[in-house]
Amino acid sequence: MTLPPLADLTPELLAAAAESKAWPFEEAQKIIARYKGRDWPETVLFETGYGPSGLPHIGTFGEVARTTMVRHAFRVLTGDKVPTKLLCFSDDMDGMRKIPENVPDRAFLEPHLQKPLTVVPNPFGGDYESFGHHNNAMLRRFLDTFGFDYEFASATEYYKSGRFDAVLLRAVERYDDIMKVMLPTLGEERRATYSAFLPISPKSGRVLYVPTKHVDAKAGTITFDDEDGAETTLPVTGGRVKLQWKPDFGMRWAALGVDFEMFGKDHQTNAVIYDKICTILGGRAPEHFVYELFLDEEGQKISKSKGNGLTIDEWLTYATTESLALYMFQRPRQAKKLYFDVIPKAVDEYYSFLSAYPRQAWKERLGNPVWHIHDGNPPPIELPVSFALLLNLVSASNAHDRSVLWGFISRHAPGVTPQTHPELDRLAGYAIRYFDDFVKPEKTYRAPDDVEREALAALSQALGALPVGADGEAIQNAALNTARRIERYQDHDKKSPEGGPGVSVAFFQMIYQVLIGQERGPRFGSFVALYGIAETRALIKRALDGELATPAAA
Repeated sequence: MTLPPLADLTPELLAAAAESKAWPFEEAQKIIARYKGRDWPETVLFETGYGPSGLPHIGTFGEVARTTMVRHAFRVLTGDKVPTKLLCFSDDMDGMRKIPENVPDRAFLEPHLQKPLTVVPNPFGGDYESFGHHNNAMLRRFLDTFGFDYEFASATEYYKSGRFDAVLLRAVERYDDIMKVMLPTLGEERRATYSAFLPISPKSGRVLYVPTKHVDAKAGTITFDDEDGAETTLPVTGGRVKLQWKPDFGMRWAALGVDFEMFGKDHQTNAVIYDKICTILGGRAPEHFVYELFLDEEGQKISKSKGNGLTIDEWLTYATTESLALYMFQRPRQAKKLYFDVIPKAVDEYYSFLSAYPRQAWKERLGNPVWHIHDGNPPPIELPVSFALLLNLVSASNAHDRSVLWGFISRHAPGVTPQTHPELDRLAGYAIRYFDDFVKPEKTYRAPDDVEREALAALSQALGALPVGADGEAIQNAALNTARRIERYQDHDKKSPEGGPGVSVAFFQMIYQVLIGQERGPRFGSFVALYGIAETRALIKRALDGELATPAAA
């Protein structure tokens, strides 16, 4: 991968960037302040961490996407004169402490508990030599799909190749200092057996959580009792020993010279520990950014081992990559639920931001998510129909292929075709897929009561009186005028333009429940303009004839 070229760095852009309050710019400013009065390093290093104990989830992607946004903001603020690198680091030397719930054969992995992930056999089959290698490949595949510019790093490779040896030897020399940081953070029982070093048993191959009996700084070794009770001495170099995860964080920062790393809120209380150990080992702690965790539909933290929440591939089955990137950009310090219902809103919000971008001044543009999603070069895309409208069009028409949708779209917007608007064609495919898998199984039509029957009949009559080619605004006004004459739907807390009562949202809720079998929908006028007045009246007739609220129709 190569870094995308920066947009033209005009004086107006640079001035706005220097003052921008968008969170990627605020984080980039911290890195600039970090080197104030000092020479820039050969490369400013951005890092993300990944624990391949399970398949990558969207939270993993979010960390890379957000770090990439900070990196881009930094490039703009420095005029791209300071080399940067994004290192995606996999902690694949960790022992497999429990078997993930979403692997094909859990019993197959049981004999390999506590072994490094790059030693555990691959339960998925294929050419990957281990469970860790497989999960690393899945991460890289996805990051490559998005075109991220990054360098992948494996803890196993770094430990075994000697990349960490110098700092590990320093950790032996300063072992007591590390333990002074760690021990006060542990319970009494844990303190009695805790060791900052985890030896890998030469006999069983397992990562051992055993006390260290002796640390020899001069020889660079540790002594411990192996699983069979035999006293064993190992050098800390060459991948024979690894550090516990908290000291490992700080060691890696010191060894690699990391300048920026973000992590989830579950790491927040440990950040001071990471920083102290990095300093003990001769490094300078990087700038941090703590983001809130993603939750599943039930409000539980998303877990790789549980496999709850949305997967990367699941989101991309039903929506664009850009909509996922938008979801990552928005409110990173606020916990957000990550499940299928959030997808349509994210899709439409992305195109709304994209539509607003050309009309904005630079200050607003740099706060617009699409500037960060597209590295300062948002594409000019016109979208005459929203994703929400497409979904409701699919729902009302029972369309099962794009050609049916395009029949409605082309009639509504003459000259708009799959060839002239490929992005809309792409969304049509997503809409059909999303409807079939998530909307259709949950559709529940209800029969209208007597008041609702009269309201629907009056609505049909009002629609029939409209001139041919009436637009969405005229259709919306006809619906509102119908509702104002019905006492149930009058909202006396609101006022109509004529001074009478406004219209309760219950009127439109009734329409979508009875006609489409859903609790909500887009603006009614816009929907009818796209679906067609004649088609909408036919739908009303079916509802009044009792053809929709039946098991067969549902």
